[in-house]
Amino acid sequence: MAEESEERRVAVVTGAASGLGAAVAGALSAGGWQVAGLDLRPSRETALGVEVDVTDADAVGSAVDRVERELGPVATLVTAAGVYEMLPVEDVDGARWHRMMAVNLSGTATTCAAVVPRMVARGRGSVVTISSDLGVGGSQGDVHYAASKGAIVGFTRALATELEGTGVAVNTVAPGAADTPMLETDSPWRSGDFLATLPVRRLVRPEEIAAAALFLLGTGTAVSGQVLSPNAGATI
Repeated sequence: MAEESEERRVAVVTGAASGLGAAVAGALSAGGWQVAGLDLRPSRETALGVEVDVTDADAVGSAVDRVERELGPVATLVTAAGVYEMLPVEDVDGARWHRMMAVNLSGTATTCAAVVPRMVARGRGSVVTISSDLGVGGSQGDVHYAASKGAIVGFTRALATELEGTGVAVNTVAPGAADTPMLETDSPWRSGDFLATLPVRRLVRPEEIAAAALFLLGTGTAVSGQVLSPNAGATI
């Protein structure tokens, strides 16, 4: 295993191939971190890219083993892998509900289960999950997505409480609508009517969400179990 040092800080980012995950991975890499990206697709701007399905617990465990063999002990985890779709509740069938929960919620829990015990054993570490403003406030047409992201808030707060005193902090970033490929060009979140409700008159940028994640990662155990919502001023 590689030796851990200040020059070789190791981070794992799920969903690092695109969108918010790619922004977080890029920001960590620019800050001197050795980043391992876990995604179904190849991850750019990472020291190591591992193609893995975050809903597969065994595969995620093997991926984290590889990361620690090749890069060193994982000090930071950001769970950014996720999916999104808008549907009225009557159109959310069992398959769509299961996929949303499997990727967004179970993917978060599975990755934390693979990484966090290693952090606890070393007595230090920081985890940032990615939730959503919709998981806090809800929205029409977002029932299954909001449920999955709201559950991440509860999961994060419970895990932070469970890890109190271990040296491991756990927080969540709950962004507002973000300017990523996850939002289709005709999405109502991109409409002029919605943007006009925001003080900055635009969607949140991925790099702003990454900055929020890095802020939480830098607070140590002084901040844990908290929700930070970069949302273009939507809740001012």
